[in-house]
Amino acid sequence: MEEQESASSTYGGKTVEQCESMIQKGLQTPMVRFLRERLEKAGCPVANNFFRAVNCEKNVSGGYIRGEGIIVCVNKIAVQDEVNQVLAHELIHAYDDCCAANLDWTNCAHHACSEIRSNHLSGDCHYKRELLRGHFKIRGHEQECIKRRVMASLSGNPYCSEAAAKDAMEAVWDVCYNDTQPFDRAP
Repeated sequence: MEEQESASSTYGGKTVEQCESMIQKGLQTPMVRFLRERLEKAGCPVANNFFRAVNCEKNVSGGYIRGEGIIVCVNKIAVQDEVNQVLAHELIHAYDDCCAANLDWTNCAHHACSEIRSNHLSGDCHYKRELLRGHFKIRGHEQECIKRRVMASLSGNPYCSEAAAKDAMEAVWDVCYNDTQPFDRAP
């Protein structure tokens, strides 16, 4: 991924400065505030420089980078809701990294578990989001969406073949899908 060139560089219709403003606004949303507070309570402080707007080469909206923080991809987001969603999703990864003993992102099962949790708990697979993506199914849409998104994410992990990713996801599904920490129940 490329770092930002300057505060006013434009990528995909948004400037880094506009995206940074959207990040600041997103940090005020109830879910993002809640997740940030839980990270702090877990002993993992989150400074404002934990969140960055960058141009991304990969086809992703954002990411969590251990030891660095969360990036939001300037060239892949268009509206505030997308930024809010990226922040919530990636903060769940940060929470997992903070709280899970010996989390190893190169381990397919560990990575799959965090992806299951982040897609489930952030609302990434809410039926309205699925409709906007062109996926329409009355029953089972959420779990189908989570599985699809987990596989897409694991496909970017060089340590996980497609078969290993599928096996890992299936092996950890029940435990990870039902783990709603830091929430009392799935939002």
